[in-house]
Amino acid sequence: MKYPIGIQNFEKLRRDGYVYVDKTPQMWKMISEGSYYFLSRPRRFGKSLMVSTLEAFFSGKRELFKGLYADTVEWGWQPYPILHLDLNVEKYTTPEALDNILDNYLSQWESLYGRVDYEKSLGARFMGIMRRAYEQTGREVVVLVDEYDKPMLQAIGNETLQAEYRSTLKAFYGALKSGDRYIKFAFLTGVTKFGKVSVFSDLNNLIDLSLDHRYTDICGISEAELHACFDEGVGNLAKANGMTKEECYERLRRDFDGYHFDVDAPGMYNPFSVLNTLSSCRFRDYWFETGTPTLLVYQLQKTNYPLEMMTREELFEDTLNSIEIMDENPLPLLFQSGYLTIKGYNQRFGTYLLGFPNREVEEGFVKYLVPFYSPNKVEKPQSFIVNFVRDVEKGNADSFMQRVQRFFDGGGYQVAGKAELYFQNTLWALFKLLGLYVDVERHTTDGRMDILVQTKDYVYILELKIDQTAEAALQQIEEKKYAKPFEGDGRTIYKIGVSFSSETRRLMEWKVV
Repeated sequence: MKYPIGIQNFEKLRRDGYVYVDKTPQMWKMISEGSYYFLSRPRRFGKSLMVSTLEAFFSGKRELFKGLYADTVEWGWQPYPILHLDLNVEKYTTPEALDNILDNYLSQWESLYGRVDYEKSLGARFMGIMRRAYEQTGREVVVLVDEYDKPMLQAIGNETLQAEYRSTLKAFYGALKSGDRYIKFAFLTGVTKFGKVSVFSDLNNLIDLSLDHRYTDICGISEAELHACFDEGVGNLAKANGMTKEECYERLRRDFDGYHFDVDAPGMYNPFSVLNTLSSCRFRDYWFETGTPTLLVYQLQKTNYPLEMMTREELFEDTLNSIEIMDENPLPLLFQSGYLTIKGYNQRFGTYLLGFPNREVEEGFVKYLVPFYSPNKVEKPQSFIVNFVRDVEKGNADSFMQRVQRFFDGGGYQVAGKAELYFQNTLWALFKLLGLYVDVERHTTDGRMDILVQTKDYVYILELKIDQTAEAALQQIEEKKYAKPFEGDGRTIYKIGVSFSSETRRLMEWKVV
């Protein structure tokens, strides 16, 4: 089997015989039922391939669709004038960068359809091109925009530059509404959603498919598609790794499945990781390794966000759709970027609960978080991780607390924000990285535990105190009866009072009972 890794061009994929998951039923549903659409999906999820598929379809290249659903529909296969704008090919670091790429595209289209002198602005030129394309061909135009939000995403942190990009794109995309009578079909994609982004404030005729239950499988690979299109490849993967085919399917499901774009919809597999795994016959975190979530960690730290709340906080749909609140709440950006996904829905309040989609994302993201929250920037030896896990699993409470103390001995390290939140976030990331069950701020009948770690044989209850004694922390564990829910389950319970210094950002003392 030939796997289309990195191939986003539909024509190349079909002509060169790569395996293709037929997404033309979803494509035809869009075309036959509407005209203006927007789709948000994480990076490397198949958005660009869908744009390319639409381009081939509206170009009348029927031969590329032989054997696919689209070849069976009633369609004249006449070519339409197509304006395809791809904003993923530029680095946006200056105001001129966006102007230049838009000008380049407009100039290419003007070489086909002409230009008049009075069309000065980018938006006016875009409008003029659509009008002349319609008048010269007798057919309405098809507008395809890939990664519409790339400029604004790259400008996050630079408010002046982002404001300039927003103003430019608002005027440019505004032509889509003004030129409605010249447009047959428009499809825009991006990572972030347009609901609250002001560049689309005037373009209210776009149908957002991002959380539409009818289009949850428009990108990515479903369970049924994995079995139907890749069963042979899964068999080869299983053989190469000494697994049964059933074990291999389960491993793929654990590692790469779990993206939900509607509450009741089946999970979708990350296509990039699946294709790379099948091609190489090696299990690796391919999607995570191709992108660093530096911006997301920056927003988590900037907002002093409690890490354990990433999988606890419930969000309304309009919040989930909004990128502009990321300076207050980073979760929508984490969701739209593919690091969190929908895990539940509270019908009474209309709120969504998020969580990590799969092992690849959870382990990769937590592993990436640790250096940012670690007070010691020196690379830890592998033995630290191994010995830490052994201590926790064997009940060596004092020993693993000694390792935690050394972990915080960063010497002069300063962290902005609340001291207690900093310590909680650091310990959460550390324990999570080690693959242990960890819970932070767990509610009880009489309070909230700071940190709870559980293994098969042991329960560790940690209470943190800032600039107080370890004895005071232990006293709270006893007074609040944090250990009561675990009494009688056969495991050994360790109550650990921990004292941190807000001045030195170090662990000063601890006491275990």
